Amino acid sequence: MAQIELRKLVKSYGKTTVIHGIDLDIADGEFVVFVGPSGCGKSTTLRMLAGLEEVTSGEIRIGGRVVNELDPKARDIAMVFQNYAIYPHLTVRQNIAFGLYTAKLSRAEKKKQVEDAAAILGLTPLLDRRPSALSGGQRQRVAIGRAMVRSPAAFLFDEPLSNLDAQLRAQMRIEIKALHQRLGTTIAYVTHDQVEAMTMADRIVVMKDGHILQAATPMEIYDNPVDVFTARFIGTPSMNIFPAEAEGGAHVPARGAGQVLAGVRPQDLIVGGEGTGLRLSGEVTAIEPLGPETLVHFLAGGTPMIARAGAHERFTTGQTVHAAAAPGDVRLFDPVSERAIARG
Repeated sequence: MAQIELRKLVKSYGKTTVIHGIDLDIADGEFVVFVGPSGCGKSTTLRMLAGLEEVTSGEIRIGGRVVNELDPKARDIAMVFQNYAIYPHLTVRQNIAFGLYTAKLSRAEKKKQVEDAAAILGLTPLLDRRPSALSGGQRQRVAIGRAMVRSPAAFLFDEPLSNLDAQLRAQMRIEIKALHQRLGTTIAYVTHDQVEAMTMADRIVVMKDGHILQAATPMEIYDNPVDVFTARFIGTPSMNIFPAEAEGGAHVPARGAGQVLAGVRPQDLIVGGEGTGLRLSGEVTAIEPLGPETLVHFLAGGTPMIARAGAHERFTTGQTVHAAAAPGDVRLFDPVSERAIARG
């Protein structure tokens, strides 16, 4: 296991800079997930960690050792890619054992390590099969097993679940989280899926345009996003954001230029609610029955909003609804910088 440190890390391609001097510490044994839209720099950062991309300037330390000039195989890390990268002509056993190709171990020791990894990953019955006979989730577990047997100081995952269907993704999220809890190895994980980030991470790193916007626990980011982008990116459905002004102790849609940007999560905006922090009304544009609850889409002052209602409440498009939120559920942002305004 190892601590990972990034210091003023920069990556440029010619005159175009894609990573702008980021700083980050990943603690020994921590599971950190990098999230952000396509092109934000998260995969480039991971590839610099792995040694697959050269560092333009700045420093990367793994286990206290500067690794900028080290080849990938000398960094004591293992990387799992989204395309599995397993060999189709080899069995599961042979694919996992490939991770020990250069290890100075006896045949018996290698066999034991492969079988131990297969047991942890539920692959024991599949050891003599080839990848063509495996599901997508099983192939991904083989790729993880090949990385595991090396006992690396850190695992790097680059969107490993993006090729799986929704049900398999949910299953693999649980399996990777359980694996981390069992092994305790440092993990840096890249995804565009904020649900993966929320459910798996000890800490989330939100990136945009080559900058780190916020690095904090999932619930800290969910409850206290530092800016409008982070507020909208983390959470499903996305946070409602609109120009607002104070009126009678609550916030309502601004009639002119908004004094602030107000934000409230759809789960906290209740149709027919009695909250005193935010009051909205408007015409229903769509209804989403989800089973345990119903999401109601409506226009408030011309701004699309989403609020929550009970599972068995009925609505029709064009109907006027009123929604409210408690003061503690309202977030305020500066309308110019879009940075969060500290709550007093």
